[in-house]
Order: sequence, then C-alpha cells, then structure tokens
Amino acid sequence: MLFSQNDSVKTSDIQEVVFQKKGSPRSNDLTSVSISAKDAKNVASLSGGIEGLIKTLPSVNSNTELSSQYMVRGGNYDENLIYINDIEIYRPFLIRNSMQEGMSIINPDMVSTVNFSAGGFEAKYGDKMSSALNIYYRQPEKFELSGEASLIGGRLTAGFGTENKKVNALFSARYRNTNLVLNTLKEDTDFNPKYMDFQSYINYHITPKFSLSFIGYYSDNAYDMIPKQKEVDFGSLLTPLTLTVYYDGQEEDKYKNMMGTFSMNYKPSDKWRFTLDSFAYQNREREYYSIASAYLLQTFDPITGDPITSYDVGGQIEHARNDLQVKTYGVQFKARFSPNINTDIEVGLKYEKENLQDFTNEWKLVDSIGYSTPRDFVNPGTLDASALDLYYSISGKNHIEPTRISAYAQYSTKFFLGTSKAFVNAGARVSHWDFNDETIFSPRAQFALKPDWKADMLFRLSGGVYYQAPFYKEIKDLDGNFNPNIISQRSIQMILANDYEFFMYDRPFKLTTEAYYKKMDDLIPYYMDNVRVRYTGKNNSEGYAYGIDTRLFGEFVPGIDSWLSASYARVFENIDDRGELPRPTDQRFRFALFYQDYMPRFPKMRVNLTGTYGMGLPNGAPIFSDPYEFRRNLPSYKRVDLGLSYVFIDPKEKNQAWGFWGSFEELTLGVQVFNAFNINNTVANQWITDVNTNYIYPVPVRLTGRFFNVKLEFKIK
Repeated sequence: MLFSQNDSVKTSDIQEVVFQKKGSPRSNDLTSVSISAKDAKNVASLSGGIEGLIKTLPSVNSNTELSSQYMVRGGNYDENLIYINDIEIYRPFLIRNSMQEGMSIINPDMVSTVNFSAGGFEAKYGDKMSSALNIYYRQPEKFELSGEASLIGGRLTAGFGTENKKVNALFSARYRNTNLVLNTLKEDTDFNPKYMDFQSYINYHITPKFSLSFIGYYSDNAYDMIPKQKEVDFGSLLTPLTLTVYYDGQEEDKYKNMMGTFSMNYKPSDKWRFTLDSFAYQNREREYYSIASAYLLQTFDPITGDPITSYDVGGQIEHARNDLQVKTYGVQFKARFSPNINTDIEVGLKYEKENLQDFTNEWKLVDSIGYSTPRDFVNPGTLDASALDLYYSISGKNHIEPTRISAYAQYSTKFFLGTSKAFVNAGARVSHWDFNDETIFSPRAQFALKPDWKADMLFRLSGGVYYQAPFYKEIKDLDGNFNPNIISQRSIQMILANDYEFFMYDRPFKLTTEAYYKKMDDLIPYYMDNVRVRYTGKNNSEGYAYGIDTRLFGEFVPGIDSWLSASYARVFENIDDRGELPRPTDQRFRFALFYQDYMPRFPKMRVNLTGTYGMGLPNGAPIFSDPYEFRRNLPSYKRVDLGLSYVFIDPKEKNQAWGFWGSFEELTLGVQVFNAFNINNTVANQWITDVNTNYIYPVPVRLTGRFFNVKLEFKIK
C-alpha cells in the first residue's frame, strides 16, 4: 500500500497489488488452477470434459476412462469437494463399476469458469481432505442455440438474454448411450446403458444491486446388463492362462438425481456483497443384480494351443438388492466486506438437514470344485468339517435424519513487503454433525510472495488442518450398519509451491512446481474394487502422504494452450499399529499431457490429444482380505485419446455464408479416437481360487478398447 500527502489535503491512495493468475473475479485462493471451459468442450474424453482435463493435472490420478471420478494426492474418490456456483453437490453413492457411471453433473456447455485446488484450499470450502473443484455457470447476453450429435449421444443447449440485461437463462439437455464403447470389451454381454439429464440456470437482475438466480438439475441413469460369456487371457509367456466364464442372470441399476438451488445476491456498494442460498438435493439409487457364473481356469500349450492343465472349475453367485435414498436441504449465508481493493473479509454460515434411508442385502457365494470358499486347506482324503460359508454377506436397514451446521471466516489481503508483493489468506471453519455429536475446527492459511526480481516468480506456502467429515459411505461398516461412533478423518497439510513464468520461442510459458506433505490420523481403512470404496467403519489407522508435482503450461503452438504434467507421490498407513503399508491409492509416478495443434496451411484443421501413464495402484487385492497378508499391484495405466476436427464455420471469422448456412455461428465436424493404441488396461481383478492349493489367481478386469466416434457440433446465432 502506498500513501501520499500534500500541504492542503490529506489523502490515501491505495495501489492494487496484482498477482498474475487467471480465475474467477476476486478469487483469493492462490492454490487453484484455472481450466478453460472451451478446452473442456473440445477434449476427447469418455469421462466428461471438465474431469477429462482435470485428470491431466499432475496431482490427479484415475485408472479408468469410464468414470468422471478422480483421486488427488493419495486420497480416494470420496475426498473431493465439488461446487457449482459455490453450492456443494454430490455424486451417486452406490456405483461400484465404472461402466455404471453416466454423465458428470457438470455440463461443459454451461460453464464459464473452472477453478481446481489440489490441496491447501481456503476456509470457505468444506470439510474434505483432498481437493476442491468450483464451477461457475455463465450468463448469456443474447439468444443462442448450440448442440452436439455423436455415436454415443448428444446435447442441445439454448440460452437467451434480454436487451436490458435483466433476465438471462440457459437450458441444456443431454443424452448418452455407451453401448458401442462397451462392446469393445471383447465379451459376449448385452449392455443397455442409458443416461440423460436436464439443467437450467436462470438469472433475474431486479436492480443493479439485487438479483435472483435458480439452478435446476434432473438426471435419470439406467444401466442394464445381461452377461453371457467371457474369455480372458492372462498369465505369463511360460504359463499362459485362460479363464472361460458362462453366465446366467442380469443386472438392473437405476440412479435418479434431482437438485434445485435458489439464490439471492445483494451488493449495496463496491465494498459489500451478501448472498443467501437455499438448496435441496435428492438422490434415489437402486442396485439390483442376480448373476450366476460357471468358470473354467486352464492353461494351453503355447505351440499347439491344446489345453494342458485345468487349475480350477467352479462357479459363483452374486446377488444384491440395494436401495438408497438421500435427501439434503438447507440454507447458507455468505457476506464479503472489501474495505479496499486489496483486502477482503468473508464470513459464511450453513445449515443442512440430511435424510438417509439405506436398505442393503448383498451376498456372494463362491464355489471351487464343489467346495464353498473361503475354506481352510486340508490334506486330500481328510474329512473337511468346516462350515459352508458365503464369501461375504452384507445386510442392513438404516434410517437417520441428522443435522449439520458449519461456519467460516477468512481474511485476505495483498500488500508490499519491501519491494516484493505479498499475499495472505488466513481463516478457519467450524462444523458440527449431530449424528455422531462431533465438532471439528479447521484453521487454514495461504501466503504468497512475488519478489521484485527480473525473473517472474511467485512463491506460495499453504496448509492447515483438513477434515474428512463422515457421510453415508464412511459411517457404513462392513456388516451394512451405520456406526454412530465414527469420527472425522484428519489431515494436517503443508504445500510449498513455485510459479515461474517466462517466454520461450517468443511465447508465454509457466512452470509450476509443488511439494507437499500430509500427516493423517483417525483414518478409516477401506477396500477399493473398481470405483467402489468400501470402508471398514473404524477409525483405527493413521498415515502420511508426500510428493512433488510439476506442470509446464503454455503455448507450445502459438495461440493455443497445452501442458505437460509429471508427479511422484506416495501414501502410507498404519492399521492397528501393525506397520506401514501403501494405501490403495498409492500413486507413485504419473505422467500426463494435454496438447492442442492446428495445421498452419489449413488452420481450420485442429487436433487435441490427451495422454496418461500411471503406475499401477496397490488396490488389486481381494475385497475383505487382510491388506498385510495379501498385496498385489494392478498393471500400469496407459492411454491416449485423440480428437481431430474441421471447422467449417469459425466464430472468430466473419461468416460469409448465405441462406441456411448464414444462420450458423459455428459448425465443426470431428472424429475422436478413444484409446488410440488399443491398450488393454486393467481396472480391477477378479479372484479365482484353486481349492487344492488355496492359490488365488488374479484375473484382470479389462477396460475399453479402441473406439472411433464421429461428432458434429453447431452453434446458431
């Protein structure tokens, strides 16, 4: 801050301290990364545009392309906050297989700003241990109509704004069917996955100081599957194995989500801003399946192809009748006071009422050569007197209606420290949940320093105490009951970062490096099977995580942003003081890239490419097994997705088309190549036991193969 004084009048001139950072207006979180909504629309991704780009960031990990979920810095899928216009949203809870996931709730066609923080985020964000994603929807200024049609679905988005700019609205409907993609799994199965949703965003600016807004969301996702036969080749060159499975039965899953938010915004002056949000959310999920299978595990002569040895013949029955209904409604109030352009004081209060009804009946029977497993090994010829047990059985009937109250306060200021620019954001939040009668206090802080150097560098230090407030998944134990004695998991975080901005080949680049450490306690151990996280329901573990992330961002091609990401990360836990072992999300090394290009002679021909390499996660052990006695890493995850497009009508150019084509502002035809190198990635293992030796064979559960998608996009003035 600079002050000046003359002889007659005493004045104070405050100079704005500027940090070169893209983001939403007046964003005070220096840990966040901004993602272009346009890039998210163009990226070739099965999991969704926004999440597809997030997965190319160095701190983010995912080993399946069919899911929009992700893991951040050793955390699991449940440890990430997601906001739309500062209102927290939820994902479906019962999904256990990435094939069951539909579209992400985030509609890239409605997005204006995307901010993502991989840790050390500010106090206004809620109680999760890993990351915060905040999406802001845009407000159209005039009529617009855009759409997309492809082999796996389509969307249609309409928007308008009145001439006096008092009213504007966005409406978007999407449909998706991934049957053609799932047919690349090389198994005889009838898939019928149908996903649709509708979203609206309406704003009414009553006066320049007072406005109302509404967000509505409805989705209906159905996943029907009738498996018939599957054959999986695995093993080694010396011992090639083949598993042949014959099925009977089917699976019918349904997921319906509804959300409505109503907001009032009042800005009496440039210094004050008040927001009152009311929200309601309902999630209705049904997971029904009864599938019997008979399998044969054998090896073949690598030369003749004739079967040599049969290791196991058996079968299993998987059954579930799981129903879940989650209702959440409440209000939140936020206020911001900005005494000057460099300072913000923010407070917030949130009241939330929750209603959870859970009915679980799930079991699995495994038979190996006429023996129910698991069983203790006995010598041949000895009478086996052990009980005939199910592999597992989970049954529960739960209904709770708890209340959650939270509040936060934070102070942000920018100032000069000598000739250097400095930034401080300090705050805390407090929450109480009456289901377990727990109150948590979470102090958080950020500090940044931009030295007055010739090199354009910014140093950042952030951290605090971050809790994983329990909800449906964390409180449910392995028997299917809700545990009222569960408490929040805790993570004490410290992140040290550096941003270096420079020019190379006369183009701007930015190199970001972050090192972090997390000390965690009161952890709840969990098993991971595909994308399902199943907690043990006990706070009997502690652990730590550390790593380093790097990202080179810039114009590898003039005028277009691309980036390269690399990270090394480890996460360990100690369960019941039995010693350290890697958590199921232990990422280790990962490399990713997002690259865009165009042909200089044909600038309307454009390409975007995403590539990922990640070392295999250590979550390949059988569910309910002892993690200290059974460890196995999945194979590394490798994938490249490619998007090629030709822009017939570019909004940046003056449209000279006549007649029907003159009404188009944009028209693009593209081809997407998913899994361009047709790599057989593994998302989980299916476990087959040889009852004679008790050896358990890991049979890989494969992900999708190469798929060509054709996509047409348009926008009408």
